[in-house]
Amino acid sequence: MHEYPITRRIIEIAGEYAKDNGAFKVKVINLVVGDYCGYVASSIELYFELIAEGTPCEHAKLHIERVVPKLRCTGCGQLFVRKPFTFECPLCKGEGTPTEIGQEFYIKSIEVQDLNEP
Repeated sequence: MHEYPITRRIIEIAGEYAKDNGAFKVKVINLVVGDYCGYVASSIELYFELIAEGTPCEHAKLHIERVVPKLRCTGCGQLFVRKPFTFECPLCKGEGTPTEIGQEFYIKSIEVQDLNEP
């Protein structure tokens, strides 16, 4: 349920961006969501259409780029995606430790439609 307020805030930010740039409509919002950020991408998509109704984001496309978490090997430094039930590096068999990769959550870009566009 905590995706509702963050989705509302994304729509507010995009609407403010459109207004600040002399646009009347948001066409596309590109969002980056790490699998371990604490938000569920599919829930954001679900809420987006409902919350965007009646705002400059109505009919906008929401593109979500998902980021898969990666571990860093303490032996060789290699970044890798963890396999189930193991932290073993596929390159050197060393032990992987958590990184920040996969915890991202941000608006990458916003595309707007200005008054001169059809």
